[in-house]
Amino acid sequence: MENKVIFITGIDTSVGKTYATGVLARSMKALGRSVTTMKMVQTGCEGISEDIEMHRRLMGIPLTDEDRMGLTCPYLFKYPCSPHMAAAMEKNEIIPFTISMNIEQMQQHYNQILIEAAGGLMVPLNFDMLTIEYIRERHYPVVLVTSGKLGSINHTLLSLFACAQYGIKILAVIYNQYPKIDAKIEENTYQYLERYISHNYPGTQLLTLPEEDAEGKAVFTNLWF
Repeated sequence: MENKVIFITGIDTSVGKTYATGVLARSMKALGRSVTTMKMVQTGCEGISEDIEMHRRLMGIPLTDEDRMGLTCPYLFKYPCSPHMAAAMEKNEIIPFTISMNIEQMQQHYNQILIEAAGGLMVPLNFDMLTIEYIRERHYPVVLVTSGKLGSINHTLLSLFACAQYGIKILAVIYNQYPKIDAKIEENTYQYLERYISHNYPGTQLLTLPEEDAEGKAVFTNLWF
């Protein structure tokens, strides 16, 4: 059975969530699923969300009416910082209910929605709610994006542990191979995570973010979810 809403988060910022979300959406679209993406909060941007624009490029489609209406990115702020801080700088506040209402409205048009987070699980949306608390409240399963850089094992295991503590289902861990910095560390990180996940989270799929091909059609294969 398809998960109607899937939350895409990462072990930290700039780990490849946007690219992973776009490729995952493209992969699901190739399977014939009615899928779209959302960015719950975008900072450091004006106009239309840059991450939504990348999602659409990777999906091979133009911006949608929902994108232009702001439904796919309910909160967008100019300053590139944590969502709660960016909102406060503009004398605004992120209301989780608003995000949920947008999601429910999108569900009238799509069977599957991928929601890209801003940063990692413990990023505050406001002074009363962390991202992970919002995920738990909505009972969304998670796809966690990680990488092979030094420190990723620690950050990945902490994120997996946090999800387990909050009772959040982890559908998959996506291993981002880029940028390549140290091949030995990257290979060892993947091998360790592969063994750790298979032993401790046997229902969680480990996916490797595919290298982009010349036509931009690389997809995840053999998705379990």
